[in-house]
Amino acid sequence: MELDIRQDLKGTAWAFRGYNVTNLGRTPELLEHPAYGAIVERNLKDAAELYSSATLKRVDLVKRVRLREETTLENYGEAISLIVATERAQLEILKELYGVEFNAARLAVGYSLGEVSALVATGVYSLEALLTPILKLSDDCVELARNTRMGIVFSRGPALDTQAIEKLCVEVTARNQGTICISSYLAPNSVLVLGQGRSLDLFREEVKTRFPREIHVKENPDRWPPIHTAIVRQRNVPDRASVMLETVPGGFQVPSIPIISAITGADSYNDFNSRQLLYDWVDHPQRLWSVIEKLLASDIHRIIHLGPEPNIIPATLKRLSMNITAQLSQRNLASLGMRAVSSIVHSRPWLTQYLSKNAALLRAPLLQQIVAEDWLLANVPE
Repeated sequence: MELDIRQDLKGTAWAFRGYNVTNLGRTPELLEHPAYGAIVERNLKDAAELYSSATLKRVDLVKRVRLREETTLENYGEAISLIVATERAQLEILKELYGVEFNAARLAVGYSLGEVSALVATGVYSLEALLTPILKLSDDCVELARNTRMGIVFSRGPALDTQAIEKLCVEVTARNQGTICISSYLAPNSVLVLGQGRSLDLFREEVKTRFPREIHVKENPDRWPPIHTAIVRQRNVPDRASVMLETVPGGFQVPSIPIISAITGADSYNDFNSRQLLYDWVDHPQRLWSVIEKLLASDIHRIIHLGPEPNIIPATLKRLSMNITAQLSQRNLASLGMRAVSSIVHSRPWLTQYLSKNAALLRAPLLQQIVAEDWLLANVPE
């Protein structure tokens, strides 16, 4: 049965996506749709105007979407504008055409750029206030990305010793072959690292000799702006962003619904600390796994994913759900006793370790996930 976004918002969390190598998703379909097109077009035009004001470069996001021209690293600033415009358009459509009030939901989360969108949606800042500094500094992030590669560090056995990985990053960086840092804690058995120059190769060589053989490093073929790492300090991006944020309007109210921050992994925003948290957002790693734990420990049972082609949050929840259910019977999880729980996935010791101290993870297979763009195109208003 098709899940209905309009039902039971009190048990719902909003999830905002971040930058990816693909950022169009189904936005062209929404733009072409007679019921949605005007709202999508207006938001794209507003974001394009903000982009032009911040960068002094002209862009036509409506044309890009209509022609289905995907963004690249060279269009990083345009991609950012496109993502936030799409998220805002989807929320506006849900409110205007379906009566779905954003603030009726239980809480919000956002990965990377998604946390910026969450702060705007919850009324802490205007879009212009937060997006302008990011756009002004986007070209610096692109330049830093040219010599930066991503690696996925993962374990097919025990949980990762993240402190040992952090130490290795510091040691490799000290060799002066490029800075390498953790950019995201995805799960107890996986993290993302971003490294300049030869640093990723040196890191991988050391992992082979220092870590158990179940630990692997796989390179991602795409280039990524090194946001959420110390690499951005090489162009003073955190301090420059902080100076800009000091005088932007807003930032003196708590979010209208709680935001579980990927900067801290907790509900950390009060009525004045958002500027400090955003300063850390620039060069500190994303704590996605902590966000997932908090989500599952909360009283929500549904997540609505906003933006074009949401990726990392739904994918993480899906993998967790599959791991948990892999060796369980088909019976309802609620009927399982401790004996069944203790037999879960013996081939995934990292998961067994975490389940022993956080039984809330067992809720993952029961968590309903709705992708807003898919739902909107499948439930056209009459």
